This record gives sequence, structure tokens and C-alpha cells, in this order.
Amino acid sequence: MRALFVGDVIGKPGRQAVQGLLPGLVDRHAVDYCIVNVENAAGGFGITYDVMRAFSDLPIDCFTSGNHIWDKREALELLDNNPRVLRPANYPPGNAGSGLYIGETPAGVKVATINLEGQVFMKGLESPFLVADRLLESLPADVKVVIVDFHAEATSEKQAMGFYLDGRVSAVLGTHTHVPTADERVLPAGTALITDVGMTGPYESVIGFRVDKVLHRFLKQTPSSFEVAKRDIRLAAALLDIDETSGTTRSVERMLLPYEA
Repeated sequence: MRALFVGDVIGKPGRQAVQGLLPGLVDRHAVDYCIVNVENAAGGFGITYDVMRAFSDLPIDCFTSGNHIWDKREALELLDNNPRVLRPANYPPGNAGSGLYIGETPAGVKVATINLEGQVFMKGLESPFLVADRLLESLPADVKVVIVDFHAEATSEKQAMGFYLDGRVSAVLGTHTHVPTADERVLPAGTALITDVGMTGPYESVIGFRVDKVLHRFLKQTPSSFEVAKRDIRLAAALLDIDETSGTTRSVERMLLPYEA
């Protein structure tokens, strides 16, 4: 089977790229299952009902997120009411939503998506490594395909997670830093790894935001509101060829595709 994972969608430009390019990608590559990270889809921070409605007619099976999923109040209701919208699983119990979703391809192959958040340079959450262990132990025996969105800051932590889960999941795909890395590979036991898939949004920017606004913070060391940039829009994704009987990945292809609004 083939799975497509789309990296962090940034604001309106990112949503436009997904709307404009995703259907063609799914058809062209015969994609069976599609996952999109939407934690920055609403103005660069969080999700809203309007944003999710914009994705409703697209061939997306699961939505992942990260630390910014909490930035819009309505996300709490979205997380509780839509099991296909995930938040990192290693937040404390009692929070809205879940970090695990099991869906199916049109052919009936079950696919588990796990969403985790890193600890290095981020919040002091429960160990994503130990939470991954628990979630994998909870999966039904017939779930062989498992895709992990590891939303983390440090490249070392993301690579460590890949090796830790090698042979136990189909892929560990890094998100959060918005800069695509050129290290896609299949590890020795069959798990695909890429440190960061990259953002889907405007690349004439600083990680998706207007350069002048970001420079103000660096140069003046005083607050400046971030604003999503608009130029050089691209869609970042990873295409996986997975053996559905074993759950191992045959190949991973990194994509960075231009979009003209």
C-alpha cells in the first residue's frame, strides 16, 4: 500500500496548497491512505471549524498536530468530537482528544496513526518513547501498518525515536521545525525515518512567517505579532511504499512541490 504524509500546514497559503495539489497527488501516486499535520492551519496557530471544513472534501484519512493544537479554544471540541483529529498522545490524562487513530484503506487494510511530542527544548511531557511502547502494546494484532508523527524540536530526539521503534512501526515522520531535511531512509528493520517532512506553506519566510516580523524579535528583543507570509508556496510531503502484511516500509520519497495560488 501507499501512504502520503503532508507536513505542517501553515495558514491560508498552506491550506490552498493542500486543496490545490493533494487530490492530484493521491491520484497520480495511487495513494491508499493520507495523513496531514494541521496544527498551524489556522493563521499559523491551531485549528478551527472553518479550517477543518476546508479539508472536508479532500482525500484525507487522519489529521495530526502538535503543541499548537491548543491555541484555538474550539480545538478542544474538535478533538473530542472527531477521532480522526489527533493531538500528541503524551499530554497528561484528562486533556481533550486522543493521540491514536486506527483507520482503513479502501481495500480494508488497517492503519494506525500515532501522534507524539518531543521533550527536548519543549514542554516537560511524559516520555514519548514510553508512551509509544504503551500504544503499540494496545494495538489489535491485525494492525500491521503504524505511522508515527513525532512532533519534536531536536533532530537527535527524532532520530533516536526512529531507531527505538525500528521494526515496530512503518514510519517515524518528524514535524514541528518546518524545515525539510534530506535524510529520508529506511532503517535496518524496515521503519522509514525522516527528521522533518517540512512545512506546507510559504517558503519566502522564516518558518512560514513574515521575515520582517520575525527579524523584529531577533533585532529588537521586544514582542512583535507573527503573520503568515504569502510567497513561494510549496507542499512538503513524504510518500511511503509499505508492505501491508508485515508493516515494513519498502521505500520513502521526500516531496517539495511548488503551488501557484
